[in-house]
Amino acid sequence: MPASRRWRPRRVAGLAALGAVAASALVGATAAVTTVLVARTVITPPRRRIEDTRVLAVEGDRVVLSRSADATVPGRYSFWFDHGRGHAKLGDIVAHDDRSVTRELLGVDFGDIARARRGRFAGWFWLSPRDLPYEHRQVEIATEVGPAPAWLVPGGDGSDWVIQVHGRAVRRSEALRAIPVFHDAGYTSLLISYRNDGDAPESGDGRYALGDREWRDVEAAMRFALEHGATRIVLMGWSMGGATVLQAVTRSTVADAVVGVILESPVVDWVTTLTYQSEELGLPPAIRRGVIALLGGRRGHRLAGLAEPIDFARLDLVANADELHVPTLILHSDDDGFVPVTASRALALARPDTVTFEAFTVARHTKLWNYDADRWNAAIGSWLTRLRESSGRTTSPRRR
Repeated sequence: MPASRRWRPRRVAGLAALGAVAASALVGATAAVTTVLVARTVITPPRRRIEDTRVLAVEGDRVVLSRSADATVPGRYSFWFDHGRGHAKLGDIVAHDDRSVTRELLGVDFGDIARARRGRFAGWFWLSPRDLPYEHRQVEIATEVGPAPAWLVPGGDGSDWVIQVHGRAVRRSEALRAIPVFHDAGYTSLLISYRNDGDAPESGDGRYALGDREWRDVEAAMRFALEHGATRIVLMGWSMGGATVLQAVTRSTVADAVVGVILESPVVDWVTTLTYQSEELGLPPAIRRGVIALLGGRRGHRLAGLAEPIDFARLDLVANADELHVPTLILHSDDDGFVPVTASRALALARPDTVTFEAFTVARHTKLWNYDADRWNAAIGSWLTRLRESSGRTTSPRRR
């Protein structure tokens, strides 16, 4: 038999082996690239939000929308359309079928909704303190990255303050919904911005640190409050703002001034949240683990554009529950759809002496007030009353 024929099987086998190695390398390279892209998405402030709801018709004071997870939940909501160039306020559902949902159109702040094709729901309702009947002014907080704008709404005798910390990819307007209940309870409200949120200055890397550095901006706001008459501070955080608040109250040198914490749809443990979101996207387990390893790695974080790695162990307040020393109210919905309720429940179970858990079922993410404002306000109002009673104080007089 000719030599070329004798060696052919081995050559074929060798080529097959090389092909397998190449294919494996290609898969590995693809996984690595995907991991970096996902990691960057987590920490990069988005320029555009996905508009997942179609505008089918506008009929006087009603708007017909395609069915979506948010469109089918009762309540009052913001509706952004035309890629953020338009904003409307939507009310309750008045009709629905298998394909569409008809809601009240309460008003259009700007833009032409009749010409809109798509939009998205948001928990915001008011856009500015000017939409509320309270005295307010713009102030600046001196943070380590520069002056950060904030809204100050005086209330009570000026000794009790609440500092509101909004979530990822939104701005301080998110927290306007909380001003009335705190104003009624005699609190001055400070709605802050923080690094990389679009209002405050950017950090050197322009990336979110998921609360691991943003808490320093909350600490700066706490110092501002103390310098302007606050003697008791409540911190309230929404979504990623919840993670940020939890870091502030457990890491700040002025945390002794904090007498309570309120968390709305909070991130209590980022590993739980990122794992959930990755599963929802259908990402393989290796990529899920890779994203966390990359963002928290001593070297890999640079691939994602981070100046410093993220300390996921420090951000896990279930594991660090013993560091939470102030009364805490958590409001979270079972159907959140973005931040799973599991870590919130776990923290409540770990610290029943400190944590009060108010469970909703169909309110979605950071939209609990929108779904049931009366219940939301009552939960916070009664908790604030108990907080004052536990310290032997009566309600502060309201400013008029």
